[in-house]
Amino acid sequence: MTFRLFKEMRDAGLLGMNRRNAEYIMRCNARAKFPLVDNKVLTKQLARQYGVPTPELYHVIAYHGDIDSLEDALGDHREFVLKPACGSGGSGIVLIADRGPEGFVRQSGGTISRMDFAYHISTILSGVYSLAGQEDVAIVEALIHPAPIFAEITYRGVPDIRIIVYRGVPVMAMTRLPTRASDGKANLHSGAIGAGIDIGKGVTLAAVHRSEVITHHPDTGNPVEGVVIPYWDSLLLTAAKSFEMTGLGYIGIDIIIDVDRGPLLLELNARPGLQIQVANESGLLKRLEAVDQVPPELFLKAEDRVTWAKKAFAGSGE
Repeated sequence: MTFRLFKEMRDAGLLGMNRRNAEYIMRCNARAKFPLVDNKVLTKQLARQYGVPTPELYHVIAYHGDIDSLEDALGDHREFVLKPACGSGGSGIVLIADRGPEGFVRQSGGTISRMDFAYHISTILSGVYSLAGQEDVAIVEALIHPAPIFAEITYRGVPDIRIIVYRGVPVMAMTRLPTRASDGKANLHSGAIGAGIDIGKGVTLAAVHRSEVITHHPDTGNPVEGVVIPYWDSLLLTAAKSFEMTGLGYIGIDIIIDVDRGPLLLELNARPGLQIQVANESGLLKRLEAVDQVPPELFLKAEDRVTWAKKAFAGSGE
């Protein structure tokens, strides 16, 4: 039984965690470059250098004594996102849609008191959500209003698009769609769904929800397949350029599409998860091996890498 399961996984080209860590993350990603993607403040600075737009940064809270001055620092901004600079997996993020006399109004509904909100910031600063459990800083940035194309397959919150990039080549993509269970967050571990995207066409495929393949959004009831992602060629090009921007050979890039500003880089991840394979019903390993078969001189330009990927990974991509 174990042997048959292993053979089925191997034949499907599924990439396992141990192999991902040893053969791709450790081999392709220099540890010295990890801070560029692990710290969202540094990522924003890097993106600015390369002309890649990101959500506007309103404020950085570095010390506990700065918490009380947050509302003064916000000025007229009534809606915003609070997140740990070195957090992962969506942990510690709070989406605020308004400020009222009772406290801060969450985008998903309900109100968090100012006292509880201040306490939450203090837990961020203490490193509760940071990757290494070390002291962190809290960042406050603009709340995104997603493009209307996602309205029927999103429960509140802001969907994002994850693209896996290997040697500068976009090899697999999905959109992560908030649900009631995920509290409006585009985080699969919190209950969001991930819909695979055809690299060649930029159209959504079936989706995965808590490791189960589904065809309809659990809250809206609408089909998730067949949605055309706007700005698709631009998204792929931004993903491809992340190789030159970071120097990392295996990376996940998360992009959101704002109704007014268009595509914005949300964050970069040097250890992207593997559920994207379930969402695409396709293994990563065969695609990574296909990239390795191409002579490096054909991949010198980001545009060439995108053109190759769209042809190589259209449809099943196998």
